[in-house]
Amino acid sequence: MSCAIPNLCLVIACCTFLCQGCGTGGSNKFDVSGTITFDGKPVPAGRIDFFPDLAKGNDGLQGFAIIKDGVFDTRKAGQGHTGGAIVIRIEGFDGKSDDPKFPGTPIFVPHQITRDLPKEPTTQTFDVPASAATGLVIPTGPKS
Repeated sequence: MSCAIPNLCLVIACCTFLCQGCGTGGSNKFDVSGTITFDGKPVPAGRIDFFPDLAKGNDGLQGFAIIKDGVFDTRKAGQGHTGGAIVIRIEGFDGKSDDPKFPGTPIFVPHQITRDLPKEPTTQTFDVPASAATGLVIPTGPKS
């Protein structure tokens, strides 16, 4: 019985150590808001994703936000990111849909960039170039 307490303490210490080593080492997430344009015009609808850049040694929370009329904010419709080196993926749609779950027809192929984002709330501006529409294939649905 005298060994039970030290063994319990060892198990608790090991679990605490392992949990601290997982992910980012904490639940720090940082909100980002801003504007997104395509060929100089606000993106009507879409989504922006923030992925930690694993190639640059960044690991942690992935974030996202919904784009509406060229504006996005992870606090309103999304989740903050981990900060640091981030791969950013932007999807844009025309916003012409009666179904709120469907943002419409794509207006460009998913656009990806990398950027270092601060480990604090920030405002960012992204411009998707017109060339991002090159190679866009719009599904037409089943043929009759």
